[in-house]
Amino acid sequence: MNNKILSLLGFASKAGKLSFGFDAAITAAKSGKAKLIVIAEDISPKSCKEAMFFADKENVKYLILKGIDIMAVSKAVGRKCGVIAVNDSGFANACLEAYM
Repeated sequence: MNNKILSLLGFASKAGKLSFGFDAAITAAKSGKAKLIVIAEDISPKSCKEAMFFADKENVKYLILKGIDIMAVSKAVGRKCGVIAVNDSGFANACLEAYM
């Protein structure tokens, strides 16, 4: 499960379908571009709470990746970040299915 989500995030990154970092993810959610917010397990509680708040406010689904830390997410997408917006519905749905 974990490897599949990281692989999907890697493919989405190469396809240019991600917004990297907390601020970019929130901006994508506010603009209606984001289809899913992905949150690494070890980001700060405050950042996690804020990301979930904005996702709920903008009706964007979110995933908190249990057992997947910032380092693993960063390695998968090629940039250091703990919060990512997936801006493609196909990748977002695939991530949600892989997580279930």
